[in-house]
Amino acid sequence: MSTTQAEQGTELEHERNDGWSIDDRCLNCNIARQLAPSMIAYKEGGEYGGLSTVIRQPETEADVEKMYLAAHACPTRSIHPPADRWDADSDPYPKALDEESVVLLCGHASPQTYGATSYLVRRPDGTAMMIDTPRWRPALARRYEARVGKVTDVLITHLDHGAHARTYADAFGARLWIHEGDLHSLPSADHIIRGTEPVEIGPGVMAHHFPGHTAGSTLFIADEKYCFTGDAFFWSNSQATLEVAHSVVYQSIRTLAESVARGAEELTFEWVLPGHGDLHHLPADEMRKRMRGLGRRAATYPEEEIDYGAVRY
Repeated sequence: MSTTQAEQGTELEHERNDGWSIDDRCLNCNIARQLAPSMIAYKEGGEYGGLSTVIRQPETEADVEKMYLAAHACPTRSIHPPADRWDADSDPYPKALDEESVVLLCGHASPQTYGATSYLVRRPDGTAMMIDTPRWRPALARRYEARVGKVTDVLITHLDHGAHARTYADAFGARLWIHEGDLHSLPSADHIIRGTEPVEIGPGVMAHHFPGHTAGSTLFIADEKYCFTGDAFFWSNSQATLEVAHSVVYQSIRTLAESVARGAEELTFEWVLPGHGDLHHLPADEMRKRMRGLGRRAATYPEEEIDYGAVRY
């Protein structure tokens, strides 16, 4: 080990003993910056793969809770409390999105989905649906159903968010959904969304084909309020509006721009709940206005080579 490596190791150990720290396995998935924004931020000048750092130690009990939210969501388990002390009751997941508690964050993101945020959405009959998948743990499956009731459906927004979909669906005894455009990534899916017309998954929950990021990208909208977007678009804190990850488009940025423009006129929702990027709430009319603006901007974006490191949330 070089002197520099030894010094860095000593420094990291010191940080872990004295306060919260983030190790160099960070994926730039944005979860930590989303959940603890005043304490975790981009590491200026850092290269892709280690772009988050602790900029401020927690000062209040609420701050500590936010750090644990980030730590228990992190796909690489890169966020460490002081001296790596993990209280038995520190895991807050599943965590209600708002006071209505219709939507809950699953936490425990998986490195196999590149740290995608996954969700549970409660239904009026006492059941729930899972949108995209957290890391697989039998104890997590039991924990989710203990909190939200029977999970009847596992909904996959697109091809790279379904790594644990079959396992969760089997554990829940649930139906597994994906669009036919991405079926090659999840051939064991037993419910296939076909074509371009909206499909009703269950009362109040609609699937809308939204190609561009991938051929089978699909939005799931619950109660005309909650829009689960996968990687189609997200709220960008840096731009203070809706945005697409134009450097990570597997099908066509032009197709994605067309989907956004069409969705601005056809879809109604108040919450944007993405796989990557920030979630955000606005009145439906304002969200529609932001969608229209995004459609116009995205139509000007060039086709690019895939570059995960170029995404700035």
